[in-house]
Amino acid sequence: MTKLSEFVKSADWKSEKHVPAIDCPESVKAGDWFTVAVTVGKEIPHPNTTEHHIAWIAVHFAPAGGKASFEIGRFEFSAHGQSATGPNQGPVYTDSTVSVRARVTVPGTLFATAYCNIHGLWEADRPLQVS
Repeated sequence: MTKLSEFVKSADWKSEKHVPAIDCPESVKAGDWFTVAVTVGKEIPHPNTTEHHIAWIAVHFAPAGGKASFEIGRFEFSAHGQSATGPNQGPVYTDSTVSVRARVTVPGTLFATAYCNIHGLWEADRPLQVS
């Protein structure tokens, strides 16, 4: 039986343009707000054209020892240069970068997933300590 997890790709974001790069503090104080930024194409730009683009990014937090992850946010990118005059003729493009503020009470792992309309689903993770 095929599972979705078999199609999720991962690599080092410094050498693969599809992998989400997660920027946030390594450690936060329990209950304090902090910012999580996620970028696809941070080191190697992703094209984000009508034909080839990042459709969305999702950010999850999995508490250490927990049995489920919690979705922090899901961000869709709707403008990729499309228009009635043709592909890449539109007046607006989006860049696959998002940021969200969150607060946690326990340590865990942040996960970011991104979907490329051509190359599928990509993921990255980053541990988060809490003091």
